[in-house]
Order: sequence, then C-alpha cells, then structure tokens
Amino acid sequence: MDLREQHDLLNSLDRPESFADRLRACGAYPLRAASVDTLQMNITRRCNLCCRHCHVESSPSRAEEMAREDLEACLRAAGHPAVTTLDVTGGAPEMHPDLEWFLYKVAAMRKRVLVRSNVAILLEEPYRHFAGVYAETGAEVVASLPNLHRESTDRMRGPGVFDRIIEALRLLNGLGYGMPGGGRTLDLVHNPVGAFLPASQRALEDEYRTRLRQDFGIEFNHLFCLTNCPVGRYLDFLKRSGNLIDYMNLLRQSFNPVAVANVMCRSTISVGCDGRLFDCDFNQILDMPLSDGAPAHIRDFDYDALANREIVVRSHCFSCTAGAGSSCQGALGDK
Repeated sequence: MDLREQHDLLNSLDRPESFADRLRACGAYPLRAASVDTLQMNITRRCNLCCRHCHVESSPSRAEEMAREDLEACLRAAGHPAVTTLDVTGGAPEMHPDLEWFLYKVAAMRKRVLVRSNVAILLEEPYRHFAGVYAETGAEVVASLPNLHRESTDRMRGPGVFDRIIEALRLLNGLGYGMPGGGRTLDLVHNPVGAFLPASQRALEDEYRTRLRQDFGIEFNHLFCLTNCPVGRYLDFLKRSGNLIDYMNLLRQSFNPVAVANVMCRSTISVGCDGRLFDCDFNQILDMPLSDGAPAHIRDFDYDALANREIVVRSHCFSCTAGAGSSCQGALGDK
C-alpha cells in the first residue's frame, strides 16, 4: 500500500471521531511535548527479515540508510544535557555500515544507548561480532520476540526465525545480557500476531520469564508489550483481512486518558533515515512533518523549539493510548 492510499484510509478513519476530537473531549488538546530526552534514530530500512507486521516495511531489498553527516548531527544533538538516551532502530541497525563507529562514539559520551534488534541477525555473517560490540560499548539490547509459540513467531517473521532468536538470546546471556548480576540489559518486545490488543504486560512478562527459563534456560530483564499501529504492512494486513474497522473501533473503545500524559512523543524525537525529524516513528513512516516552527532536520536541532512543539496527531495515534497504553518502553499506565 503506497503512502497516498495509507493517508486516504486514515482520513476515512477520522470519522466518526478523530484522535484530536477525543483529546479535546478529555481536555488534552493540543497535545504538546514536555521535553526531548530521547532521540529515536531509524538508521536504515534494510533488514535481513521481512516481517508481516512491520510498520516500517523493512526488507533485504530496501537501501535507505542514514548518512554519516546525519549520524554526526545526532551526536551533536545528544550533547545537550537534557538528551539522555539514543534509541537506535531500523530495519536491522546492524546492517548500517557505521553502526559500530556510532556506538563507540556514544560510549565515549557516556550516554544511554539502546539498539532494537531482531537478534536473529547476530547469527549471520558479517554481523556476528555485534554481540561483542554491544557488550563493549554498554549498549542495551531490545530484542523482538513477538510470541512464545514457534509457529506464531515464524508466521509473523519467517520460517525458522523463532529458533534463531532463541539461539541469539542464549548468545547474549553468555555475555551477561539479561543475567542476574550481569550488568547488561536485555529487554524483549511482544507484539500481538492478530488484530487485537496485547494482554497485561505484567502477566505476559511473568509468562515469558517462566517459559523461556524452563524451556530454554534464557534470562532477560523486562518485557515490553507493543500495540500494533495501523500503518505500513500492518495497515495493509488489516485492510486485506477485513479487520480494519473492527480494530479501529477496538482502539477507540479502549482509549485510556491516563496514557495520554505519558505517550512517548512528548519526550522523544524520531529521526528518519534522511535526517528529517518527526514526532514519532509512525508519523515518520506516514511522512507527517513536525508542526510549524519546529526544526525539520537533525542538522538544525533546537532543543527549546522541539521541547515546546505541538504534536501532530491522526487516528493511528489511538494505538498508543489503548488499554494500558503503548510505547517503545512498553505499557504507559493502568486503566
């Protein structure tokens, strides 16, 4: 589905009630940023996998990647004392030729850095050394494991991927990641496979911990539950399967005003592969620029302007405020 088709669908989903309408009803419109403590950097659309739920629509055939000059601009922006975290994502970040260089630069700055990885790539050449790079630079690893069932994960990510993820998690455990007293953070991410909301994050974390420990001897630190956002391939899936209207109704019915105050766009800026700035990863994929007055590109980073901007919202934003809320750090608040 191309960008115009996605926007046409989102326009239709604004009726009978848009996300802005719901914010007005609970006194939270316009939604405004509160700070910029995190730069979330989509450094490449290239990936060794081609997952059915991927809102970024990454695949081995994608060629987009962030230029070295824009990576350097991200480092300059991270020099601001309020920016504490660099959140590196893709695609598969490991496929960017400058990732290793970048991680050592961030380590020298003593900033927190997370790498969001499918981890299956850590078993492939020429990327096997990245597990050691992560350990040396102190990078936290956020590993995607959509489901505890092999068949469900493989249906979403591709044949044999579940077993490769398990092997990679054991490799990371061997380096101290996720281990009690290991000092290296390994977090997991769960996505629902179908057109429904995730279960309780706390209950799922307990289930993941018990099953992974008993069945595979794997340890981890935290589980993050993400609600699938209706953009990219997931929007296409919803349309093809006839679930789009029901899913959007579910998101609206599950709206949680408590989550609004904590949505990640209020403290995060998304940096695209081309260095352009967006309120979030989803707005980036929909090519929805920041509001007027905010800098458009990472090379023009202005903390004060970004930390006080109005956030651009559309109906896909219901996914971040449904149920317990959803962010790249998991659930946002109890309903």
